[in-house]
Amino acid sequence: MAKITFVDVTLRDGNHTFRHQFTPEIISSTAAALDAAGVDIIEVGHGDGLGGSCLHVGQSPVSDEALISAAVKAVRNARIGVILMPGFGTFPGLERAAELGARVARVGSHCTEANVTGQHIRKARDLGLFTVGYLVSAGMTSPERLAEEAAKMESYGAECINLAESQGHLVPDEVAKRVEAVRAAVKIPIGFHPHNNLGLAMGNLLAAVNSGATFIDGSLRGFGGGAGNAQTEAAIAALKRAGHEVNADLFKILDAAQTFEKQVHPHPMPTIDNDSILMGYANVYGGYVLPVRHAAKEYGCDPRKLVLRLGELRVVNAQEDVVIEEAKRLASVA
Repeated sequence: MAKITFVDVTLRDGNHTFRHQFTPEIISSTAAALDAAGVDIIEVGHGDGLGGSCLHVGQSPVSDEALISAAVKAVRNARIGVILMPGFGTFPGLERAAELGARVARVGSHCTEANVTGQHIRKARDLGLFTVGYLVSAGMTSPERLAEEAAKMESYGAECINLAESQGHLVPDEVAKRVEAVRAAVKIPIGFHPHNNLGLAMGNLLAAVNSGATFIDGSLRGFGGGAGNAQTEAAIAALKRAGHEVNADLFKILDAAQTFEKQVHPHPMPTIDNDSILMGYANVYGGYVLPVRHAAKEYGCDPRKLVLRLGELRVVNAQEDVVIEEAKRLASVA
């Protein structure tokens, strides 16, 4: 049985679902509840990470600094984490996060573009942060290519590799093959970040752990991009039920889920709706569920056809302009 480090991403990935409008008050109360429950790492910030607040993907009402500070002040034991995607995040932002008390940095790239992360991984290590190489959309390339990209991140100084299954597209056997391939290629721990578009987040999570992953992501009530992440409270219960060692207390993590839900009420919790299922099926990034709905409504096209078209184009994160252009194109030929 494995010793699991649990990473709750409600306050970062969940910000996609909340249109990047999390406030310091939401961050503070939820982080305190997660900390009391014994969660190991709490990731906070704009959905697209440090520097992500912009017109292109969505503006936050407050700065990265305000969100990080709120989380750091609210916890006693948990480590606060941030994510940096080169192109959004910068060295000064990373430095400021460390000054404010963040202790974990995940440096991300598309699953085939780890070469863009080298300088940022080295910078995070220089700042004394626990540094994770974060491969986004891990279902968009082969296990062999993922292993190559993970090895690059390890060579840059990453202390862990996280495979982010951002589209909720993979089935358990496919997850297992990717974790096994990466495990054979690197000497550092492996993490897994599931999404639930096809209802497989929990099955994929357990497949990842059974194949050697020891850092596991989840979000309270599943609150995350697309159909949401693996539900933290259910994931912790399932991991304990399977005999794995998890620090978090089951009753207290259930309390944390209630605390968070009250903070965002009446916003609905993510569900596996038609759009999300199609996005998982078509291998489209889960963060596009709201842009797809808005663009389809504004331009009068079928959102299902729009999702399938985006899958054909193999869109990646931060291509919201493509969503709009394809919505217009589909509307013009309807």
